Amino acid sequence: MTVTIETIRAAAERLQGVAIETPLLSNRYLNETLNGSVFIKPECLQHIGAFKFRGAYNRLCQLSTVEKELGCVAFSSGNHAQGIALAAKLLGMKATIVMPSEAPQLKLEGTERLGATVRQYDRATESREEIADQIAAESGATLVPAFDDWDIMSGQGTVGLEIAKQLQQQGLETDAVLTPAGGGGLLAGTSTAIASLIPQAKIYGVEQENFNDHYLSRQAGKRVRIAGDTPTMCDALMATTPGEMTWSINSKTVEDFLVVSEEEIAKAIAFAFRYLKLVVEPGGAVALAALLSHKLEVSGKAVCIVLSGGNIDKETFSKCVEKYPD
Repeated sequence: MTVTIETIRAAAERLQGVAIETPLLSNRYLNETLNGSVFIKPECLQHIGAFKFRGAYNRLCQLSTVEKELGCVAFSSGNHAQGIALAAKLLGMKATIVMPSEAPQLKLEGTERLGATVRQYDRATESREEIADQIAAESGATLVPAFDDWDIMSGQGTVGLEIAKQLQQQGLETDAVLTPAGGGGLLAGTSTAIASLIPQAKIYGVEQENFNDHYLSRQAGKRVRIAGDTPTMCDALMATTPGEMTWSINSKTVEDFLVVSEEEIAKAIAFAFRYLKLVVEPGGAVALAALLSHKLEVSGKAVCIVLSGGNIDKETFSKCVEKYPD
């Protein structure tokens, strides 16, 4: 299997009336700042505050009756956890989520509030994969990966499908599309849709500088694993190597990978709040950070960015806004 425009369109049909079709926005001040046209896809407005619900529901809704009765298990620092929890709730399923003990409290509480059972673990001494595998083996629950799964990627690809449709409806074009790159699922699905429907647009993945495994993998011509032991605000982007399945797509569809710093991300969070009137989490703000820090020259061009999530704790948010009030 793989991800194609057909599997993405099929996912869109399953998500019709279930997921939110987030708008495609523009902002005069951002356009003036960059001397270009920027289209903003705010997945921070999606159910559970992140794009992850799309792939989670597309995966779970296709399970058999018996599989649904046995439930599902996943591991995640937060957004995939909440996406699975909500999708399971809508489908009448039990869900168990393995989450690191230092995951943002907002995401831990959100996952539990949606009815999932949370199994916390110590990231330094325990393996989330082993814990999830054991739960699945003992309960018969379906293990749902965060990104390395064709149905997950196809669900996330509906972001790209909507971008293409919304641009066409407005008679607009884009020269480039930028999305965050964690495990690569959103990027793989979106790049597949964009490559099929807007073939002239170049696709860029954006990473935090200490979790730049996609950037390094592109340089090496193969998947590279990083240590991943440097603290970052971007809990959503802490994958230490590109997914095997996601890389099979992104290594072909993505023009390049851009890297931004913690400071640049903090500025983007503050900018989004002040000028876009949007609350964006660190991992969700990296594409905006790349534009504001001129990692890609967009003067005189049209570009689209995905703000992938808005689940930020109040302490981090306050620090960003107070440090960069202007």
